[in-house]
Amino acid sequence: MYKNKTILITGGTGSFGRKFTLTLLKKFKDIKKLIIFSRDELKQFEMSNQYKNTNYYNKLRFFIGDIRDRQRLDMALRDVDIVIHAAALKHVPSSEYNPFETIKTNVIGTQNVIESCIENNVAKLISLSTDKASSPVNLYGASKLLADKISVSTEYIKGKTKITSAVVRYGNVMASRGSIIPILLSKKNQRTINLTDKNMTRFNISLDEAIDLVLLSLRKASGGEIFVPKLKSYRLIDVAKTIAPNAKLNFIGIRPGEKIHEEMISFTESANTIEYKNYFIILPSFRDYKISDYIKKNGGKKIAKRFSYSSDKNKKYLTTSELKKLIQNIQN
Repeated sequence: MYKNKTILITGGTGSFGRKFTLTLLKKFKDIKKLIIFSRDELKQFEMSNQYKNTNYYNKLRFFIGDIRDRQRLDMALRDVDIVIHAAALKHVPSSEYNPFETIKTNVIGTQNVIESCIENNVAKLISLSTDKASSPVNLYGASKLLADKISVSTEYIKGKTKITSAVVRYGNVMASRGSIIPILLSKKNQRTINLTDKNMTRFNISLDEAIDLVLLSLRKASGGEIFVPKLKSYRLIDVAKTIAPNAKLNFIGIRPGEKIHEEMISFTESANTIEYKNYFIILPSFRDYKISDYIKKNGGKKIAKRFSYSSDKNKKYLTTSELKKLIQNIQN
């Protein structure tokens, strides 16, 4: 599937992009070229130096650019076969205070990626999303919902081009930059730690699990799907007590735009959802195929009863021992 293929990753110097790059280079040695597209000059310099004295370096290309810049995207996407779209503004409070910037990147930027992929005859486009795009209450989530919608709609607007476009939606990436665990680890020796809400829950996914899901979507996508992994949840208070068992917890209330619980599949979306062993697929409502036809071709089973897949109602939670092990791995 990857032999002699050129792959471009938008936001390629982020937590996901760096790990995904290393995974591709190690697992698929017959890749022709891997293009890292991002706007951060320093991160590109650091990532380039990381590979400079390795056998992988000749397969890497580094493009400084912004997905807001359609002309630069057109240049970067020449002769590209596969695009992984990971670039986004991702922090909830920042998006609330900078709404126009968030829309320019997450919505218009995604539109630019899609249009440039179509123009350059890219074969596959996988766009990364978030649980905050399901029933969004904040601007970041709403912007990602719009990004999901137009990514899925690529199947409707692509005309005679060959592109297959799908979305991967997942929860909080364990230990990613700006996530709760690194923040709590930096405060573990404090006597008092501020938390938002004692009832708050989140889905958890490791970078390795996120990468596996993207690779799965590249193999399985036929166009317009949203891939959703089956994940375990955790309680924020349990994470805090595991990291700093002797600290006093001070609950200060949720930040602007935050939810108490996150949702991966809404009640409405569940009507078009197919279940597999380790993941779900949400099918687009506008396609002219029947769910039964999709199942006949791709396996899986129709959800018998409509439901909401949310972090608080999840049947699987991380145990204390699992949390300790995950946190220990992060510290190592």
